[in-house]
Parts: sequence; C-alpha cells; structure tokens
Amino acid sequence: MIEKRGSSCCAPARDDSLKLPKPQHKADSNTIAPLSEADDIVSIPAARAFVGTDKPVLTVDGEAPLRRQAVKAFRMDVTTVTNARFARFVEATGYITEAEHLGDSFVFAHQLPDDAPPTRGVVETPWWRVIEGAYWREPIGPDSSYLPDHPVVHITWSDARAFAKWAGGRLPTEAEWEHAARGGQGDVRFPWGDDEPDDTANFPCNIWQGRFPQQNLAADGYAATAPAKSFAPNGYGLYNMVGNVWEWTAQPFRVRSLKKTTQAAHAHKGAYKLTKGGSFLCHASYCYRYRIAARNGSAPDSSTTHQGFRLVYPA
Repeated sequence: MIEKRGSSCCAPARDDSLKLPKPQHKADSNTIAPLSEADDIVSIPAARAFVGTDKPVLTVDGEAPLRRQAVKAFRMDVTTVTNARFARFVEATGYITEAEHLGDSFVFAHQLPDDAPPTRGVVETPWWRVIEGAYWREPIGPDSSYLPDHPVVHITWSDARAFAKWAGGRLPTEAEWEHAARGGQGDVRFPWGDDEPDDTANFPCNIWQGRFPQQNLAADGYAATAPAKSFAPNGYGLYNMVGNVWEWTAQPFRVRSLKKTTQAAHAHKGAYKLTKGGSFLCHASYCYRYRIAARNGSAPDSSTTHQGFRLVYPA
C-alpha cells in the first residue's frame, strides 16, 4: 500500500511531489461547441436561494447555518456531462486529461475484476486503488470501456474547467448548485423532498445499499454509475443532483469555524475545491453526503471513478 497526502473517503488527493503539466487543447479558445439536443439545458429562475441547513449532520463540513443568498437566473445541464459528450470535446480539441498525463487514477476496489493483478491502495481508505492506465475512456484500467450515456469520470477540476471553456459554460457556485438541486421546493433535504432513501424499498437515487465497503446490494439497480439521465428528475427537470457522481463546483472548499477540531480536520485543504451531491458510494452509515446541504472538499488534481461535473450558462 501507499499513502497519498490528504486521503479521503470521498476522493483521495495525489502526492504533492507530482507536478502536472498544464493541460492543453488545440481548439480555438473562442470556439463554442453546440449541444446535440435543445433540451439538454433547462432554465433556473432567479431567487433568494436557500443555502445550507439548520439541521446539520456533518457539522465539521460547514453545513450550517441555513441562509438565503441572491442568485441570478441561469441555465444548467439537465445531466452531468456524459462520456459521449466528453468524447466530442476530446475529438474536437485533442485534450489530454490530467489522469492521462500522470498515467494512473483512483478506482473503487469493488469495480475491479476478480482476476485483476495486485494494486496499490490508499492508507486509511484501502477501497481506493491506484490503477495504472485508468482514465475517462478506460475507467477501470486498460482494456476497459466506458458507457456513452453514463457520467464521464476521472475528471479533475482543471479538466472540468477546460471542458467548460469549450462548451461556453462554467462550473456552478454552491448557491447555484443548491438552488437548482432543491427544484423549487424550498428548504428540503433532497431533490425530491425529505423522504429518506433506504436499503429495501425507497430508491430515488443511485447510492450504496448494504454495509460499506464490504457489501453492495445494488438494490437500486446499479453497483457503480447509473446513466446520467436516470431516476426521476427534480422540479426543475434535473437528473441525479445527488448520488451517482460527485460534482465539481467553481469555488474553493471553505469551512468557517473557530473550533480547533474543525480547523485541524481541514488544515491540509487550503487548495481544495468544493464538490456537491455525493455519489454511488455514499450511505447514511458512512458518508451521508447525498443531502443537498452536504459538502465535501477535494484536491483539484483528484480523479476517481465517482467524480464528474455539470455546467451552468448565462440566462
């Protein structure tokens, strides 16, 4: 096993000694890529949006308090960016992701085939394995293949921003993301309301069922990612705002607290970026972060099989 600095249950960080080359692509920076379908984007109205919660679960993450923030009208991708859409970007620009530059990425251990060769793990979170050759096109490693309608993964924050520039959009702020995720319902816990998902009967999103990380019952139909357009959309027509894959936002991860324990927990996260929504690896017993107000910080060069993104655009 190896330890990589800033290891996390959600998204391990790479070692600080690794220096990534600046990602490059050859398309004209002024080129804006057209969407394939007119209904790929929906309009989100302006509002004094709810952000955070007065009923925090993971107080160390800075979930509280509930507050109101003015948000201008914007448009948002109906789904996270899919493999098919990212492939069009790569074809048009020749873009090379950071995982490709480094030659490896993080894969959840249970996604590997039974006959996989020995792999290196992450201390404290051994379910994350360092797989040489894993990247968005071969997400489980060499000779694996992606599903076109599933979220693109193994995408770092810089990769997401490069795609956004090409697509004429940007990553959302936390307030925009939460406002969109609530779907016009006000102060709710989930995009569908307040009903809790469970392991036996209520499956409104793609999260873990069973005992993490030993047993995934996949009762919701998916042991890993689900199609980007799956499960019921929220009130604004957005799919999988929680569960499935973590979504990068535009802003740094900040927790304002005077508590020494909280400061110590985040002392190494000065450069981390805020991610929202949780993923297929979340469960209430371990990582209860598929709530709208939940927050997570990820190293900007982190790339895993459960990190993706969606964009927002001017109204």
